[in-house]
This record gives sequence, structure tokens and C-alpha cells, in this order.
Amino acid sequence: MKRFLLSVSVLALAIISTVGCSQQAKWNRSQRQAMREALREYRQMVYLNDLTDAEFMLFSDDVALALEEDYPVYTTFVQMPGVNDTVQVYVVTTIVEELNADARNMRHIYPYPYLVANNVLPAGLDRAQQQSFYKCLAGKINSNFATMNQFVNAVMADTTSMSQISMMQQQCASDLFNWTVVIEEFD
Repeated sequence: MKRFLLSVSVLALAIISTVGCSQQAKWNRSQRQAMREALREYRQMVYLNDLTDAEFMLFSDDVALALEEDYPVYTTFVQMPGVNDTVQVYVVTTIVEELNADARNMRHIYPYPYLVANNVLPAGLDRAQQQSFYKCLAGKINSNFATMNQFVNAVMADTTSMSQISMMQQQCASDLFNWTVVIEEFD
């Protein structure tokens, strides 16, 4: 986080020295690019670390455009207190919007290697089989959670192997691949 704050500060200083004291009504190309570069610091978030480079570029474009619409004067935006918190809110909001738009984006929250490591799915599934699983999971999530808040609360409470979402994952794995998960209970 400190590195991110430092990079945003250096970036802001460089842009301020380039732009001078003039205020612009729109962000220019280099300012948009600078924001996209700053957004790379968020690549380690759970949802974002599984995106391909092309998907991440689209994601960062969405965040940058949303910021530009709400904060049309770039120099004012990068100088405001709490700019990093504002960027983080826009990142999380964009993630939630993508999940609302297509629940199959669950593959970024529950990536295939994670599900294999936790014995939810068998290793060696091809892309079509993985897509079938995520389509099944998305269907179960959409039918069980009426709002994104309900889903987020379920994810936050998902601390046991017998949680509601884990059960949905296991049902999809069983239905599609005849994969049975054996849960060992320890005393």
C-alpha cells in the first residue's frame, strides 16, 4: 500500500509539472494511461488476479472511465485527500457490477486451481468442462441469492466446508463429473 501511495504521489507530481497549474475539463490520454498503470497495483486482489491481461485491461478501462466521469478534472482528483480510498471504492464497485452482470465471473472468485486444491473439482478438466461447472454454479447462486448483498454476506460467512456456497460447488461437481467430495471431520 505504501508503494502504491508513493507511486500515485510521484505520478501526480509528474503530471502536475507537465500540466502546470491549468485545470482541464477532460482527462488527456497520458492521464488515462497513468490511472491504468496505477490500477495495476490492484492486480493482486482475489477477483483480479485471475483475469487475463486483456480482461484486466478492460476492467481498468471501466474503472478509469468511471473515475473520469465523476472527477473530470484530473489534477484536482489526484490532489484530493483520500484519493487512494476513492480509487479502491471504484475498483470494488466495478467488481460487484461485473458479478451482477454475469455470475459466471465466479471463476475469478473461485479459480479452478483453488477448487482443485480444495478437492472440489478433479484435476485435468478442459476449458469447456470448467465453463460448464461455472455455469452450473452461477445458476445455483442466481437462484439462491436474490441480491448481491446476500451473496457477499454468504461469501464472508463461507468459513466451513459445509457452507452454502461449498455445498453448491459440490453439487455442481457431482452433477457434471460424478465427483464426490469426502469431508473428514476431526474431533
